[in-house]
Amino acid sequence: MDDDRRHFLRAAAAALAASPWLGANAQTGVDTPHPHDMSQMPASWTGKEQIGMVMYPGMTALDFVGPQYMFASLLGATVHHVAADMKPVKCDTQISLLPTATFSQVPENLDILFVPGGGAGTITAMQDASLLRFVAEHGRRAKWVTSVCTGSLVLGAAGLLTGYRATSHWVTTPLLAEVGAIADKSRVVRDRNRITGAGVSAGLDLGLTLVGILRDTLYAETVQLLAEYAPQPPYNAGTPRTAPPEAKAMLDDMFKEFNPMARAAIRKSPGGGAS
Repeated sequence: MDDDRRHFLRAAAAALAASPWLGANAQTGVDTPHPHDMSQMPASWTGKEQIGMVMYPGMTALDFVGPQYMFASLLGATVHHVAADMKPVKCDTQISLLPTATFSQVPENLDILFVPGGGAGTITAMQDASLLRFVAEHGRRAKWVTSVCTGSLVLGAAGLLTGYRATSHWVTTPLLAEVGAIADKSRVVRDRNRITGAGVSAGLDLGLTLVGILRDTLYAETVQLLAEYAPQPPYNAGTPRTAPPEAKAMLDDMFKEFNPMARAAIRKSPGGGAS
């Protein structure tokens, strides 16, 4: 029991040391003024991962920020916020986020390539030749190729999902066949080195999944506890299966033009026309 307790305390200390609350150990371009004594941490809890998180105008902020919180908890990792230039990137809810690197400044070999989703911004991203080229080139070399929400459509448009099981936001899951992917409605889908998350909030699950893969279960559980990630939503309408028909009908109507526009963008992309 004493050994188990010491093991847990070391894990908790590791997560706290990695936490942005105490000065993130994962390097995101921000100084970390609170050094931590890592001498008692197991060697397996510190890595050297290079993580590239793609940014583009109109992306959904929570698609990006949820996984970023989890990635930033990885001791020793470097998290790059990657955009075409260093200007602030305005998200679909008008929040602006700052890049830390441009497409040309990211390490050639990434451990994780991540692409967030969005609405109209994602359709524009699927028609951005330089962005697709960056995603395709780094995706071919990355150890893990990942996305959340409609970010999987960007991966597919870059030709990275052909023959892979993948998920997306429930509205756009039918479009995955257009890029040769096998649609799976699970919240997080792992197929070989491709890991995709469903809509928006699923980014937290995707990020935590990768923390567990890259470290271990106890490390990931401690990060989850630090985040107090224990969802208890006030309503049970988070999926088409549980939402009232009226809510689903409103969203179906709201997005009735999105899928045809996205389909047209996909079919003009390098990864399109696979169906």
